[in-house]
Amino acid sequence: MTEADVDAVSAVRVQGWQAAYRGLMPQAYLDALSVAEDAHRRRERFAHRRPETWELVAERGGEVVGWLAAGPARDADLAPGGALPAGAPPAAEVLALYVAPALLGTGVGRALLAAGTARAGARGFGTLSLWVVRGNARARRFYERAGFAPDGAEEAYDVGGWRVPEARYRRPLL
Repeated sequence: MTEADVDAVSAVRVQGWQAAYRGLMPQAYLDALSVAEDAHRRRERFAHRRPETWELVAERGGEVVGWLAAGPARDADLAPGGALPAGAPPAAEVLALYVAPALLGTGVGRALLAAGTARAGARGFGTLSLWVVRGNARARRFYERAGFAPDGAEEAYDVGGWRVPEARYRRPLL
């Protein structure tokens, strides 16, 4: 991903949220999501991104149609000294993966996830984790087909007054 991709990535992300989370989050919240506001925040983050994170885009016909962001796992139990065995390689985390809704099921997500997974392995990570909204059955099936499995960790966060439960998935890289 380059800074020139920010607007297109924000469009994919906002449209992805609006499609994936319909019925799982308040519709008023989803309807109020703004590509312009997301792009503004993303541009600021892009300028200050950490070197240990990576963002990849998928393109078709020169247009961005998917986006993946990843980096070192944020969860304390997956950090060195956490639940991973002593001496185990560190864990990485898929922070976001979105595909233009019209292209779901066409292989864009699989290609992005494969590239992100390969990048994590090449950087020496031994495990890859991600969080998925529990009610998002399509995403859960997608990740399970890619070798991820729920590891028992769950949490919830508030979105527009709704509690949105998530489950953590993991897969080994080595």
